[in-house]
Amino acid sequence: MTDIPLEHVHVEPSEPIEGPAPAVVLLHGRGSNEQDLLQLSREFPDHLHVVSLRAPDPLQGGYTWYELDLSAGGLHKSQPHTEQFERSRELVRESIAAARDEYGLDAERIGLLGFSQGAITSLSLLLEDPDDYAWVVALHGYLAEEHESVEPDGIAGKPIFVGGGSMDQIIPSFRVERAAERLEALGADVTAQMYDAPHGVSPEELADVVSFVETHA
Repeated sequence: MTDIPLEHVHVEPSEPIEGPAPAVVLLHGRGSNEQDLLQLSREFPDHLHVVSLRAPDPLQGGYTWYELDLSAGGLHKSQPHTEQFERSRELVRESIAAARDEYGLDAERIGLLGFSQGAITSLSLLLEDPDDYAWVVALHGYLAEEHESVEPDGIAGKPIFVGGGSMDQIIPSFRVERAAERLEALGADVTAQMYDAPHGVSPEELADVVSFVETHA
């Protein structure tokens, strides 16, 4: 048992280094679980800790970070449920802080990698606390409306990979592109790529993510 609030999987580095090691924290998508993104992380550098968190609320055999606000007119215009979104962000923060102590993570070299809801959550965490994360990978997500206009100190030069799919009917590519444009306007070091893919990570997208992580982790 650990004191980490969210259920999770921790994978030790296969090539340990002296002292605290860098880490990537994985945030899965709606209806999935903490096992989902581990297959991506198997391609990552061997010196990384991997901490894959499970969202707090059960949903259709998986888990969700929040319910959807569909009041704007359908899934393609959905927003996070405000209170549940805030609660999940706080749970992620608390879990990362506890994981730093539990597993000896380097607090200066923690990256976030999220897919769909996990990407939306990752970008919001970054905009609220940019100094807490060394880099972010946001796949098939968007900037939540409540974070579209924030202008935090500390985001200039921050490495961010933003990926989306031209055939994605869950998170349309225009929402991904708009997030990338906003992050660029804030001065972040944004790598944005769109793929001929639906709502999932294609082999081409994975290869680009691996390259990004190898560069910045």
